[in-house]
Amino acid sequence: MLRATLKSLLARKLRLLLSGLAVVLGVMFVSGAFVLTDTLGRSFDAVFADAYAEVDVSVEAKPKIDVSTAEGMPLSTPMPASVLDRIKAVPGVADAEGVVAADGARMIGSNGKVVTSFGPPQLGQNWLGESDLVEIREGRAPQADDEIVINTALAEAGKVKVGDRVGVLTLAPKKEFTLVGVFGYSGGRDSIGGANEVYFTTPVAQQLMLGKPDVFSNVSVQAADGTTPEALRDEVARTLGADYQVKTGEQLAADASAGLKEGLSFFNKILLGFAAVALLVGTFLILNTFSIIVAQRTRELALMRAIGASGKQVIGSVVLEALAVGLIASVLGLAAGIGVGALLAYLFGQLAGGLTLAGLGVPASAVIGAFAVGMLITVIAALLPALRASRIPPIAAMQDVATPDRPLTKVTIGGAVVTGIGAVLLFLGLGGHAGDSTLATILGGVLFAFIGVALLTPIISRPVVSLLGAMFSWSVPGKLGRLNSGRNPRRTAITAAALMVGIALVTGVTVILDSAKGSIGKLAEDTIKAELVISGSTTGPRPASFDPAVLEKAAAIPGVQLVSGEYGDMAVVGGERTWVAVSSNVAALQQIFGAKATAGDISRLAPDQMLVSSDTAKARNLAVGSTVPVQLSRGEARTYTVSGIYESSQLTNPVTLPPQAAADFSIPQPIQGFLQLAPGTSVGAVQPQVERLLADSPEVSVADRAAFIEQQTGQLDSLLQMIQILLALAIVIAVLGIINTLALSVLERTRELGLLRAIGLRRAQTMRMITVEAVVISIFGALLGVVVGAGLGAAVVEALKDEGITDLILPWGQMVTFLILAAIIGVVAAVLPAIRAARINVLGAIAHD
Repeated sequence: MLRATLKSLLARKLRLLLSGLAVVLGVMFVSGAFVLTDTLGRSFDAVFADAYAEVDVSVEAKPKIDVSTAEGMPLSTPMPASVLDRIKAVPGVADAEGVVAADGARMIGSNGKVVTSFGPPQLGQNWLGESDLVEIREGRAPQADDEIVINTALAEAGKVKVGDRVGVLTLAPKKEFTLVGVFGYSGGRDSIGGANEVYFTTPVAQQLMLGKPDVFSNVSVQAADGTTPEALRDEVARTLGADYQVKTGEQLAADASAGLKEGLSFFNKILLGFAAVALLVGTFLILNTFSIIVAQRTRELALMRAIGASGKQVIGSVVLEALAVGLIASVLGLAAGIGVGALLAYLFGQLAGGLTLAGLGVPASAVIGAFAVGMLITVIAALLPALRASRIPPIAAMQDVATPDRPLTKVTIGGAVVTGIGAVLLFLGLGGHAGDSTLATILGGVLFAFIGVALLTPIISRPVVSLLGAMFSWSVPGKLGRLNSGRNPRRTAITAAALMVGIALVTGVTVILDSAKGSIGKLAEDTIKAELVISGSTTGPRPASFDPAVLEKAAAIPGVQLVSGEYGDMAVVGGERTWVAVSSNVAALQQIFGAKATAGDISRLAPDQMLVSSDTAKARNLAVGSTVPVQLSRGEARTYTVSGIYESSQLTNPVTLPPQAAADFSIPQPIQGFLQLAPGTSVGAVQPQVERLLADSPEVSVADRAAFIEQQTGQLDSLLQMIQILLALAIVIAVLGIINTLALSVLERTRELGLLRAIGLRRAQTMRMITVEAVVISIFGALLGVVVGAGLGAAVVEALKDEGITDLILPWGQMVTFLILAAIIGVVAAVLPAIRAARINVLGAIAHD
């Protein structure tokens, strides 16, 4: 039986190739995700190990609030210079240096634009001299207050050279410096981790990066001979007390790397999610492939049963074939995943400013995942056909037709039950009734919904396929293609379901994002009563900002009625981390943003007062007169009194503080500005004047309200494009499924095609018949996907009404495009099977058994 199975497998190696490709692509995603995150993780480990290689112990003041890069810009608390002397007096300290290092030094390149990093920090630091790690490559160290040095990567990105006058943006407005030196790192590296670094003299760095003189970000400590970093750490910590964090260089490297690895873990989960979609689609393809093969081998398997093979041996035969396909596909998928992981790591390194990659590694998780997923999916998909094969009676060997249509009652009932389970899970998840398992419940609901629809597809395939095929029934080949596409509803349904999954996900995501974009745009258009908006694009944790003096000068422009600058930061409000905002003109809350008071007065704020949204007030049991302690990024905690409560909306912040509070924000500069013009004033007359005021703030620009709204919602378009690209893999696998189904179907109908050719069907007509069959199946799958996707998207939008997504927008144009593309996909998928069908030898086909 084993020899027979292996010979049968080798005889059908081309048939199984396409189904194996589906597993290869899915496994590629799985293994590639693990290879990518492992390579980048080890690269970050090496980067931070180098960065802290010369640090035995580092001392920092405890931050006022803990902020992750996902929430905003982390900010260390400056420590007084007097701490440096205390540390130097600790036994075991050989030397200690005060370090100024903070994110937010943005150099303006030769083209007048800020040099961005797209992720890595833009550090402003004080120059402490050359070392084993840092080396001056051109020029010299900064000596005067208007001199800087920068790393080689930043010099190349900004296209500047030694001797140039360059602008730098910091906590202060743009300042001009002379570039006197360019440095690099040992090993020929131009940067560490892609960071852009600007070094000032110590007094200038303190003022521009920390906002005050005689303070440091941290102190770097060198241990004396015979003193271990751990022992020195403990001694320094005892001396300074609980207000300071003391860590070894190894601890700092591990902590910095762990933060980035957390982000990589999230990215890894996204890639694995798309891999799961690809494998789900591949399951349909493999299931269909083995179903057709079992149907084709009915007489062969019946003969085996007749000569003594048991049902278990027949099951083993089919499962063995599946294991062989899964094993080969897993090996190929793992190899492809290693290549893709290496390529993505290289691209990530280039986008991150030249991250030096560690050697490519293949973690055990990639290998285990590849084989576990590849082989398990293949065997599961082949299990139903295997069970079906075991039930073939020996008498079938003597029948010409051994694959009669079976009733669809059981599969329809099963589909209804599974779809119902999916609907219940979606209701619980989208309705917020699943507690901490909301995401898992929603994903489970989507999975059950897809499987349920796939099981229900056979019952609706005949009428729908018949209707779709009517468009092509104007000729004999068209009529034959229409009949062929509907002759086996199970096969047609599984093939169409594979395409349905990919298109449904793309359609559903498009519905959600388009609805969000439309709702936000409409809300902003109806609410924001400002004709001009100053804002910039954010490329990292630090939002673009501009000089507050711009607001005062803009207010003096003729025709400008009201100007407000908006500041924002994370803060600890009443013991909880919350986003807080400041409006330079509190009246703007009502006049520009249409805020409505529900209690108290929201038109003014004293230095010790605050405003809160109605949702915040309800959640924290606050009322007018309540006092709340607030800790900002800088300065000491202060207590504010709630003087007003405004109605919550998508455009109002949870907490609004008085203008004076902005000085203690991590970015004490406005990140947006709103200008309301007097009636009759032309936007075109005012906008150029504001642009001139922003000449020293190249990160930001001024736009009219419509352009601003488009800019803000445009990020959703980028997200949609990324999702569409990743989900395109599922659609590619579905196309392979159509090709595979048609190819196997042509082989199955060899005798039938020979008879059609014998009674006059020409080659071109044969090809048209196969093409019509492919197009009908493809359009059917796309139509299912569009309907299911739109339904799931609409359900999510309905569940998000309370979150501000109030308008359901169906992407009619894109849905029609999907149907047109489906027709094209059908034509492309039919090419090879149609050519094969047209080349069938008529006499040989008639004699085919």
